[in-house]
Amino acid sequence: MAQSPFLRIGTRGSALALAQAHQVRGLLAAAHGVAEDDIHVEVIRTSGDIIQDRPLSEAGGKGLFTKEIEEAMLDGRIDLAVHSSKDMPTVLPDGLGLTCFLPREDVRDAFIGHGAASIAGLPQGAVVGSSSLRRQAQLRRERPDLSIVMFRGNVNTRLHKVSTGAVAGTLLALAGLKRLGLADAVSELIATERFLPAVGQGAIGIETRLDDSRTRDLLAPLDHRDTAIALACERAFLAGLDGSCRTPIAGLARVTNGEIAFLGEILKPDGRQFFGAARTGPVAEAVALGADAAAELKARAPSDFFLDT
Repeated sequence: MAQSPFLRIGTRGSALALAQAHQVRGLLAAAHGVAEDDIHVEVIRTSGDIIQDRPLSEAGGKGLFTKEIEEAMLDGRIDLAVHSSKDMPTVLPDGLGLTCFLPREDVRDAFIGHGAASIAGLPQGAVVGSSSLRRQAQLRRERPDLSIVMFRGNVNTRLHKVSTGAVAGTLLALAGLKRLGLADAVSELIATERFLPAVGQGAIGIETRLDDSRTRDLLAPLDHRDTAIALACERAFLAGLDGSCRTPIAGLARVTNGEIAFLGEILKPDGRQFFGAARTGPVAEAVALGADAAAELKARAPSDFFLDT
């Protein structure tokens, strides 16, 4: 009989998802002295991969990238799932949790232009593609003259559309470009003071069954405490806002010497109205700080701010 794999990792099939899954596999193999081939990577096609003809905000939101993978975990077909943390809903299925985070990559957005070295260098009325409502709103705030179009597809597909001039530019997470070895494509790096990133951006999160103590113990050497604390704060902020894919929301927490500093922002899709909140405190209060920042913004924003407009 064939020997059972040491672990089974579930992932989407995009180049970025596979790169992240193989990074986790390599770290696990090294941590436990097993061959990488003994850790199987199972590619699972999700609803988010299948739906390409409309914005995900119209089709069901972030959970479209996780539903089928989580079903496989609950069924016992895989032991863990590797995700881009920014794709994860704040509410996970019963029995599942994000139990491990790798050290966070650079959280900044990157602008990739066709004939323009920066967002400021884009000609009046230029067409920019983005599938992120957050980035769309932030772009409209900075350059209300731009024509912004919905832009689906994997990283290479988007880069190809820019290189062929289908659009004048796009914005992507620098972390993903670096993991794919495509950082040279970047025209301009966007400071977080200009474009606050998505909650969880740059962090690889690993989801497991909460009652699977073996898998959680095997992942423990990989878990990066500061990233886990920062993500707990950011995800509490998102949960406090009942954040949907129709509401542009940004949030970033940083941990330094036992203290956490958080910035959060909500925007109208047209970028004309936005509110921010900041919190600092001890890491033990990370979740409470994120939730409190969300409560402040809900209190300050007009009653119709979170309507699906």
